[in-house]
Amino acid sequence: MSQAPNFLFIITDQQRADHLGCYGNPIVRTPHIDSLARAGFRAERFHVATPICMPNRASLMTGRMPSVHGVRHNGIELSLDETTFVDLLREAGYGTALVGKAHLQNITGAPAQWPPDPDARLSREARRPGPGRYGQESGPTWEADPTHDLSLPYYGFECVDLSIRHADQQYGHWRRWLRTQVKDADQLVGPNHAVPTPNFELAACRQAWRTRVPVELYPTTWITDRTIDALRALAGQGRPFFIQCSYPDPHHPFTPPGQYWSMYAPDDVPLPASSRAKHHALPPHVRWLHAARDAGKAVKHTQALFAGSEREAREAIALNYGTISLIDDGVGRLLAELDRLGLTEGTVVVFTSDHGDFLGDHQLLLKGPIHYRGLVRVPFIWKDGATAAPRVSDALVQAIDLAPTMLARAGLAPFNGIQGRSLLPIIEGREERVRDELLLEEEGQRVYLGFAGRVRMRSLVTSRHRLSVYDGVSWGELYDLQEDVDETANLWDDPGAIGLRAELMERLARAMLACSETSPYPAALA
Repeated sequence: MSQAPNFLFIITDQQRADHLGCYGNPIVRTPHIDSLARAGFRAERFHVATPICMPNRASLMTGRMPSVHGVRHNGIELSLDETTFVDLLREAGYGTALVGKAHLQNITGAPAQWPPDPDARLSREARRPGPGRYGQESGPTWEADPTHDLSLPYYGFECVDLSIRHADQQYGHWRRWLRTQVKDADQLVGPNHAVPTPNFELAACRQAWRTRVPVELYPTTWITDRTIDALRALAGQGRPFFIQCSYPDPHHPFTPPGQYWSMYAPDDVPLPASSRAKHHALPPHVRWLHAARDAGKAVKHTQALFAGSEREAREAIALNYGTISLIDDGVGRLLAELDRLGLTEGTVVVFTSDHGDFLGDHQLLLKGPIHYRGLVRVPFIWKDGATAAPRVSDALVQAIDLAPTMLARAGLAPFNGIQGRSLLPIIEGREERVRDELLLEEEGQRVYLGFAGRVRMRSLVTSRHRLSVYDGVSWGELYDLQEDVDETANLWDDPGAIGLRAELMERLARAMLACSETSPYPAALA
């Protein structure tokens, strides 16, 4: 392993681990991603740092928890003063490129804030933005100013082809390109221009529509094409490279193009076991969602989670599968290009996602501050030609471990303040685990689910249990993940679990202490 490897880092958006064939799904067709798993390392228990896009992507980049790097929820921009592992790769001579979604800065243009108590008379925030250019990913700015672009390098990336937001309504470089390919290109995108699908319930709440954008022009295809271009360009420079291929799908709204829309029929996909299972001591916020649906008051057209019907869940799963199969076809093209360029043996290919989706779990759809496994467990596949043998591990690992693992494989030392742990000892079969428990953080912006204020929570996951604590309420969640795989029996108030709850609460406190900041304020290093 003395020669510096290349890296092709493939990341999807909002994809559950069990929506891949290599993770046991018998329906979705993902032969190319499955081939990576068969030849490499697959983590059975890879978790997010937080199940929210921006903060978890920032954790992947920095190897640090959201409470430390500061991107606690969407809209808070990653400080340009934060060190990313891509910064270190670039400084070590790597060529670096990002294609697709970045989401390290605000994409909506709306300020990252939540209204304070009007009686508090607050005049300003405790922290002020540091120096540097922010708002670079703002979709409205990209649309209003045809000259707007990123300042490079961007968090370590020397070259960026950006696609902002989701479904067929993406902006940035992709939308500008689309307008050069088709006259009146904007008339192809969005629910108002979609092919009518009167039988789809999700179309009524604008969580799915049949796009008129053809497969060859769809963002997923463009991202694959541009990644191939980046492979060709960087392969000819005579230096190692790191390329991030970042697909904004299969995130909702669900708009798989062309044949991928009907590739899977809603009637043919099964619901998750937890959707029909009998629950014991269902948590209050889940009861709140079910009650809103049953009263006809569920809000289904926003980014927030909701309790849906069985038909809505089946539609979401089927369309999610179609979108994933399109991504898998793209992965196949990327692997074929690596072969054509003679780079397969010298390139580490990594596949993961930023968080999951309920997709019918416990009758819920989308994502929110409930740490069920379908939301917080994502795929992690590491295919390295230098790895001795394929391996599958059930060790507890998570998003913050990506950065130190990449650096270790490149032969580079991690930076002070990095909180993740290199997975190379597990990947190479030298060790069985790197930790005994992991911490999940969540800082919400919405006031909903029956809470008096915005939802703030922490979870501890051990080899057997998951404990979740919520700010401002006396109740919580406690599950035995060994005996209750579907998390249907909440043991929080179970008299027989009092001692266990106390033990896990102490372990949670210690895990939070271990994940506090250790890096000093900026100073000259010797």
